[in-house]
Amino acid sequence: MSRENFLISSTIDAIGSTPLVELSRLTKNLDGRLWAKLDHLNPGYSKKDRIARQIIEDAESDGDLKPGQTVVELTSGNTGTGLAIVCGIKGYPFVAVMSKGNSIERARMMIALGAEVVLVDQQPNSTPGQVSGGDIELVEIRTQELVNERNAFRADQFRLAANFRAHYLHTGPEIIKQSKGIIEGFCDFAGTGGTFAGCAAAFKKYDPSIQCFIVEPDGSAVLAGKAITNPNHRIQGGGYSMANLRYLKSDDIDGFLEVSDEEAIKTTRQLAREEGIFAGFSSGANVAAALQLLKGPLKGKVVATMINDSGLKYLSTDLWE
Repeated sequence: MSRENFLISSTIDAIGSTPLVELSRLTKNLDGRLWAKLDHLNPGYSKKDRIARQIIEDAESDGDLKPGQTVVELTSGNTGTGLAIVCGIKGYPFVAVMSKGNSIERARMMIALGAEVVLVDQQPNSTPGQVSGGDIELVEIRTQELVNERNAFRADQFRLAANFRAHYLHTGPEIIKQSKGIIEGFCDFAGTGGTFAGCAAAFKKYDPSIQCFIVEPDGSAVLAGKAITNPNHRIQGGGYSMANLRYLKSDDIDGFLEVSDEEAIKTTRQLAREEGIFAGFSSGANVAAALQLLKGPLKGKVVATMINDSGLKYLSTDLWE
């Protein structure tokens, strides 16, 4: 649907209702269809804008967030960008806490949007640009300290139900409507798990036969119950060896898929060249995993996945060398 005649009250109202596009060039030699939800077209260039809005609006409704109160959250950059937008418009000071291992574009964008950004050193054995579960633990410690120091509201994307709700109420139903209800499979790279959980629950409610798969980095597939052999993988935004993501329900998980760093990078570059979609590492991982499904268990089916964020957030990395 065209937005050319829309007049909205603020950028917050531009969050969501992103297009669903068929990736026909990447699937031209395959039996099946692949549809991608272009959430990198949100105002903050990622799907995390959705949860930022839901977290703040739910907290306002519940009385958990007071007028003018500081908001603090741990982020790899995308949730922080969404929160910077929503908090800036609504008048809440926002502090983003992020590992120095994440791409610097994310920090610069949040600062430009009015956020205070606190960067946390990586562990001594960590590789720049490759954020490990141990690095995230250090960020979590600093985040908790800042919440206490500032008497702040913690926009906790790992624990607040708003993360799940944003995708259960909106993203999943949007895909069902846009696909005219003929979606047969879905996969998504697990960060907090909110997108997968919310969409999978919406899909299963609509049609229990829709098969939903979690995507993880090769060598860091802890949700699949495998040993961690590659904690310093390069797929930013998830795969941080977190085994207990609260939103995930086993009844909604039909399987697990693993994607290597090399496969994610190759597919991300293909997306740009062949489909005109300029995205980041995890989007490439999603599409690579969806292609696995079309070559295997969902051959001949219709599979949907997410384009999670924009390639603009990775210009300082070697993704685009």
